Amino acid sequence: MTTARLRTAAWSSVCLTAAALLVGCSVSASTGAAEPTLSAGKLADTVARKLAETTGQPKPDVTCPEDLVGKVGTTTRCTLTAGDGSSLGVTVTVSSVDGDRIDFDIEADGTASPAAD
Repeated sequence: MTTARLRTAAWSSVCLTAAALLVGCSVSASTGAAEPTLSAGKLADTVARKLAETTGQPKPDVTCPEDLVGKVGTTTRCTLTAGDGSSLGVTVTVSSVDGDRIDFDIEADGTASPAAD
């Protein structure tokens, strides 16, 4: 039980570290579509992969509620959920579009929300 709590505490710490590391991160993704739109699933996977690369930890559980439309300034909010149920909001903002390639910035919230009871 103590080991599980330590892992949960460590993962929560990673979430907070991620918030500091992801501020201003930029990511690119190609959509392969005539109208540049990145599916919510691919967006979540890309954000999770970037987070794992940045922190050196396994890919976290990230969900995004909607597709990302390739229009400069468009934003969406994704959620990173830690093993203990706490969550961290992540804002994704389109910074540029070149054909089917969408470049976007990732900015994590400064603090995690506690797990719901």
